[in-house]
Amino acid sequence: GKISIIVETLTDNKNRTVSNIRTMFQKHEGNLGTTGVATHKFKQLGVMRIEKKFILDEKILELAIEAGAEECISHQDFHEIFCSKEQFYKVKTLIEKKVCNFLYSGIEWFPLNQIDLSKDQYNSAIKLLESLEDNDDVQNVYTNLKKKA
Repeated sequence: GKISIIVETLTDNKNRTVSNIRTMFQKHEGNLGTTGVATHKFKQLGVMRIEKKFILDEKILELAIEAGAEECISHQDFHEIFCSKEQFYKVKTLIEKKVCNFLYSGIEWFPLNQIDLSKDQYNSAIKLLESLEDNDDVQNVYTNLKKKA
């Protein structure tokens, strides 16, 4: 379906991991590209998630703006703060002075555009993504596949 996937791995045997991932892609009619071939379709952002019980919506928004974050979204159970990759540690350090309990913080890949697939292509892509995530050497998987409702 021409979607792009970024697979981050941590391994003690690069050849085994590459071979396993290449096999997964081939099994699902995909191709494993070289390092960095898909990154131009994504941007990296710093992400912090904080449970709502630790700070009010107004306070986290104010704190995020003061820290230099690009965006702050309050969901039902948690707040999500986004910043540039370059500002991540600065923003995180400033927020940690007021809130010490993060659900998550890290740098993630976000697609610039999402690709919508037919139902069959979508189901095949989901099977590939699930098999990648089940691999012990795979740490993170990012895609520009548009989620179906």
